[in-house]
Amino acid sequence: MPLLRRCFYPLLVILLVISPLLTGCDIPRVSAEDRLFLNLSVDFLGEYQLPKLDFEGAPVGGISAIAYDVNRDRLYALSDDHSRLAPARFYTFKLNLDTHLDTHLDTSGQPHPKIRDIEVEKVTLLKQANGEPYLADTIDPEGIALSPRQTVFITSEGVSKTGSPHFIGEYTLETGQLQSYLQLPERYLPDPSTEQTKGVQANLGLESLTLNTSSATSTWVEPFRLFTATESALLQDLDEDPAIPPKNRFLHYLIGEDQSTLIAEYLYPMELAPFGAIFNGLTELMTLDQGGHFLGLERAFGLKGFSIKLFQLATGAATDISTYPSLKGDTGGIAPIRKRLLLDLESLDIPLDNLEGVTRGPKLPDGDCSLLLVSDDNFNPNQVTQFMLFRLKGIKF
Repeated sequence: MPLLRRCFYPLLVILLVISPLLTGCDIPRVSAEDRLFLNLSVDFLGEYQLPKLDFEGAPVGGISAIAYDVNRDRLYALSDDHSRLAPARFYTFKLNLDTHLDTHLDTSGQPHPKIRDIEVEKVTLLKQANGEPYLADTIDPEGIALSPRQTVFITSEGVSKTGSPHFIGEYTLETGQLQSYLQLPERYLPDPSTEQTKGVQANLGLESLTLNTSSATSTWVEPFRLFTATESALLQDLDEDPAIPPKNRFLHYLIGEDQSTLIAEYLYPMELAPFGAIFNGLTELMTLDQGGHFLGLERAFGLKGFSIKLFQLATGAATDISTYPSLKGDTGGIAPIRKRLLLDLESLDIPLDNLEGVTRGPKLPDGDCSLLLVSDDNFNPNQVTQFMLFRLKGIKF
């Protein structure tokens, strides 16, 4: 008998024997959509409202972004004061959790830590290249991210009435001194003419910011990556039809020791604004891993108050749109960032304020990762600086 036939017959017998067993098994099916995303979930642990207070002669408020330093166990909180009430600045906060596990258990028996209080330890003024603080209405700080080289990156939406530009700057963590700016593509810069036709919309610019590393560790090997996105569409990307959701742009930078490069842009598809909304936008991003997964926070405000949604994002299959001068009209040939709703915060059934900041927080006593959201009170006595604590399941600390 030929060798091929001698090998084939035993294999055929084995297949005939096991095929009924295979057809009787419930083999789990994973959809292509599921494979794009991480298996994440969030559990709400509680909120804390920072009391209205002054620190070193200025009101603490307008917190538009936060970043957690795992090595120092501190939060860096950026104020979006336009250098009006005090020079542009960020704060160092100490987050104190109440972790008496025997007294705080949720309905499933898991530890249920809460925020006991938050201490303001330090204020750091942002300084321009000449070492001077920013003048009033020359900066609108919105995003902050902690880098592994003892610096923070900060985005400013700019101030249109004074002609102050949008920017991404790198500042020393200890002193707040400006080190350098990242170069923004010309298409993001508003026209010098009075009738704007391109660039970021006023107060809808680079609101979000995140790096692919969240701790200031000396062992991190450069280069690293920085991600930001517009809060809404660029003027040249706006569709006239209000039924078409805004087409935001998501920027991906490679940050090296001597040079930083914008290597890609992606289409971020916003949700349509809820009925009666006055404004609607993407307020924050947070990196989840090195594989192109993020969290995205979308916030709207209208007749019913604040509407806040937290999405998981997957950028792996998105089209690079850096060569597209405009996104108006049909974008069927462009693969956008994929989104999956992780949490609609209205389902928590608690009053929500103007949530704008997101960061991974300290490790919880049971080893899970914590997630923190913070609101910008706009220095309004009728609003609050609201910290919301969550357990984030599905990723390692």
